[in-house]
Amino acid sequence: MFINVYTISIIFSIVFLVVVVELVRKNKLQERYSLLWIFMSIILLVLSSTPVIINKLAEWLDIKNPPSFLFLFGLVYLLIYNLHLTVVVSKQSEKITRLVQEIALLKESLSKRGKQCI
Repeated sequence: MFINVYTISIIFSIVFLVVVVELVRKNKLQERYSLLWIFMSIILLVLSSTPVIINKLAEWLDIKNPPSFLFLFGLVYLLIYNLHLTVVVSKQSEKITRLVQEIALLKESLSKRGKQCI
């Protein structure tokens, strides 16, 4: 059996795709976040299984070692996805802060009403 970077990348893509699907199936990963990972796995699988595309893209980008394009693609994707997750976390953090403030105001209002009734 001949193992090269393309074979390792294909195996990694398939295993990663199965892991993502299993995480969704077990409700440990939401579908909206899994779609980007599934999309990434499929693109990586296609690129790994057809080295002609990688060779053309690497030649177009003046990358001397075509398999390096796979790593560059993965790195760029991870940076973009990390930025996306940071935006999501920032929005959720802001929502949590507002909810905590609303709950504090409601508790304050309820405690004032409770004192007035007594």
